Amino acid sequence: MIALDHLTKRYGRFVALDDVSLELGDSGVTALLGPNGAGKSTLFGIVGRLLGPDAGTVTVDGLDVARAQSAELARTLAVLRQDAHVTARLTVMDLVEFGRFPHSRGRLTEEDRQHIERALGYLELGDLRDRFLDELSGGQRQRAFIAMVLAQDTKYVLLDEPLNNLDLRHMADMMKLIRRLADDLGKAVIVVLHDVNFAARYADRIVALRDGRVVADAGVAEFMTPHVLQSVYGAHVDVREVDGTPVALYYS
Repeated sequence: MIALDHLTKRYGRFVALDDVSLELGDSGVTALLGPNGAGKSTLFGIVGRLLGPDAGTVTVDGLDVARAQSAELARTLAVLRQDAHVTARLTVMDLVEFGRFPHSRGRLTEEDRQHIERALGYLELGDLRDRFLDELSGGQRQRAFIAMVLAQDTKYVLLDEPLNNLDLRHMADMMKLIRRLADDLGKAVIVVLHDVNFAARYADRIVALRDGRVVADAGVAEFMTPHVLQSVYGAHVDVREVDGTPVALYYS
């Protein structure tokens, strides 16, 4: 369980997170939604120890994120930021090997190589293992970063806006992959999204922030109503059902 206890983060007078207490579950896909500036990426950054809070704590299965050894935390929690990139010219294999660093400290064992090969196979990157990242399409490169996270072999996986810069087809493919990580491999995936309809289609639970506070936390059916969407986005949103899935429609 990832537990946030009275979490607060300020940037000068601006309160990005305002006394947030929240538990993120042990399994399935949780989508973190909200308008721009709601606090989603700030919350994500604090849970992944990319930022420090001004008040409050975060624990992962009882492990205090602020106090834990980096290697210990990295064996429990994998984080992929939306601006993930590398400056060195790496191959897909080089990148995926980085996922094993918390375990091997750079000296790969046979077990490490098994995890690497399993991740490459799962993401269907075997034929691209020797390609440089700057030679890949956006969708292929995103899959390579997910393979690195998968090779890290953690219970919890945090993905910050993994649909950025992908076209519609690759966005759908990425969400299907995220769903498989939870269903096939038993990962607890927390994913920051902007698209409420992708969240409704692929997530088990949706948590929404607005002005640094949690304003909704529910399963898909309970979340996808005009009343709840109004409270999150401050606009009237119609909801229709398409093939059994609620779809949000907004017209300005």
